[in-house]
Amino acid sequence: MAGQRLAIGLMSGTSMDGVDVAAIETDGRTVSQFGPTLFRPYSNAERAAIRAALDVAPSVANRAERPEVLAVAERVVTEAHADAVKTFLETNGLTAQDIAVIGFHGQTVFHAPPRRLTVQLGDGLALARAIGAPVVYDFRAADVAVGGQGAPLVPIYHAGLVARSDLARPVAVLNIGGVANLTFVGAGGAREGDLLAFDCGPGNALLDDFCLKRTGRPVDPDGRLGAQGRVDERIVGELLAHPFFALPAPKSLDRNAFSSVAVERLGTEDGAATLTAFTAEAVAAGLRLLPEAPRTLVVAGGGAHNPTMLAMIAARTNTPVTTAHEIGWSTDFLEAQAFAHLAVRHLEGLPLSFPGTTGVKTPMRGGVLARA
Repeated sequence: MAGQRLAIGLMSGTSMDGVDVAAIETDGRTVSQFGPTLFRPYSNAERAAIRAALDVAPSVANRAERPEVLAVAERVVTEAHADAVKTFLETNGLTAQDIAVIGFHGQTVFHAPPRRLTVQLGDGLALARAIGAPVVYDFRAADVAVGGQGAPLVPIYHAGLVARSDLARPVAVLNIGGVANLTFVGAGGAREGDLLAFDCGPGNALLDDFCLKRTGRPVDPDGRLGAQGRVDERIVGELLAHPFFALPAPKSLDRNAFSSVAVERLGTEDGAATLTAFTAEAVAAGLRLLPEAPRTLVVAGGGAHNPTMLAMIAARTNTPVTTAHEIGWSTDFLEAQAFAHLAVRHLEGLPLSFPGTTGVKTPMRGGVLARA
C-alpha cells in the first residue's frame, strides 16, 4: 500500500467537446482530496477528425487496427491530451515529478461488446513520453476480452464518493454524457461486490447531434430549445421500443446506437423537446431495473447543465433529483477524477470492474501501464 497519491485523470467523452483534466489524491479506495481541474476544448478541426473516425471505426475487425482515418484521429487525440496536461501542470505550478500517475481514457470511437470489441483512440506511451509521467490507459479492453461490457467503469469511484457522503441510501448516480449511465448504491453500503451499474440510454448524444444539424451548435444551451418545444410522445414511445431497453442489466451502449431520424420531420424546438424526453424516459426505464427505488438521484455530466432535462427526469421518474455540484461533487469533472482513481487502482492491483457493473464473472483488473 502506497497511501494517498496525487493522480491526474483525463476524459474525452462521447460528446466530443474537449479534454477534461482533474487531479485528486487517492489510494484507489478512498479519495482524500479533490484537486484542480481544467477543460481544454477541441478545435473544429480536431472534432472533425474524431467524427470521421466514428464513421470508420465500425468497419475494423481488430481493436488494434489503425486505418489512416483512425491513425490521424489518434494523433489528434493524443496531442490534444498532451497539450491539456502541460497547460494544467503549468497553470497549477506542478511538474511531472509531482504526479504519481495519469489515467488516460482516450476517445471511444466504437463499442460493441457482443463482438468483444471496443476501440479507444489514444497512444498511452506517446503521452507518457510527452509528459514524463507514468500513464495508465486502455482501461476497457481486458473486461471486454473476457465477455464483459467494458462499461461503465466509473461506478467504483461513485461508490467511493457515496461512502464518504451523508446521502440517505439507496442512492443512484446518473452520469449524462453522450451516453447516460446509472450506478446504484444500496442501503447496505458501497461494497464492491454489491455494486450495480449500467448504461441506461442515449444521454446527450442524440440531442447534441440534432442541435448541431439544426443550429450549428452541438448543444441545446441551458435546455432552451427543449423548453420551448412540445414533446411528441408517440415518437418517444417508438424510440423506447429499441431492443436495448428489454435487455437486463448490466449492459452498455455505443454512442451511435440510437438514431434521431424519428424527429427529423419536427421543428427544431419540438425535436429538441422530444429527444430530451426520450433521455428522461430512458432514465426512468433504467431506474425500474434497480432492486429498489433510490431516495436520491445525483446527476453529473453535461446533462446536469440542462434544466429542462433535469425537470423531465424528475417528473418522469418521480424521484428527487440533485446535481453533483449541489452536494459538493464535481458535475463536469467527475469522470476525469474517476480515471485518476482507476489509474491508482491499477497501480495497487485492485479490480476496476465487477459482475454487477459490466457483467464479468469475477472482478477484473484493467488498464495498461506506460512509462516514459
